[in-house]
Amino acid sequence: VQLQASGGGLVQAGGSLRLSCASSRRTTSNNAVGWFRQAPGKEREFVATISWSGGTTSYADSVKGRFTISRDNAKNTVYLQMNSLKPEDTAVYYCAVYYGSIGSGSLRSFSKWGQGTLVTVSS
Repeated sequence: VQLQASGGGLVQAGGSLRLSCASSRRTTSNNAVGWFRQAPGKEREFVATISWSGGTTSYADSVKGRFTISRDNAKNTVYLQMNSLKPEDTAVYYCAVYYGSIGSGSLRSFSKWGQGTLVTVSS
């Protein structure tokens, strides 16, 4: 079962968006979940991960201090709060189960991602 991201849209630089990632309990139970993004014509980029308990998080340097990942296991939902958005944050954002070490930021550790959500930040 794949994870589905939603909540993207068009926002001006400096604005905020909150992305949501819905899944089944079986898919994310006892698993870390994370976000990665892909801008047009660019490679995929790690964004953030969160442990099953929510007690451990990791962020790419490019979003640290601006983005916050969180999860509500009762709702089987993971969130990505994005503040102080920049044009370079424009990308399709995907959420996925993360099987690697939380701090590694390895793109190869992502699995079960579904359709992403487009975030466009205008200058």
